[in-house]
Amino acid sequence: MSENYKFNQNQKCEYFPCHKGVEQEKFNCLFCYCPLYLLKDECGGDFKINHGIKDCSGCTKPHDENSYEYIMGHMKVVIERGSDF
Repeated sequence: MSENYKFNQNQKCEYFPCHKGVEQEKFNCLFCYCPLYLLKDECGGDFKINHGIKDCSGCTKPHDENSYEYIMGHMKVVIERGSDF
């Protein structure tokens, strides 16, 4: 069974690759905007707080080879928290 839905790459994007630390051929653009951002400090990513704002520019979690499994493994919490807004 094909699992191509787990990987998408847009080499024509003017920002590609937008984060350093992932081999270019393995860079996954599927989660260009990370759905785990709303989990704040519980996302598990490598983020910093700059002037009170979460800065994910140093994080590769949504773009590495295991990004699909990692993100989808946290989506239940994202959905539960999203219903609180």
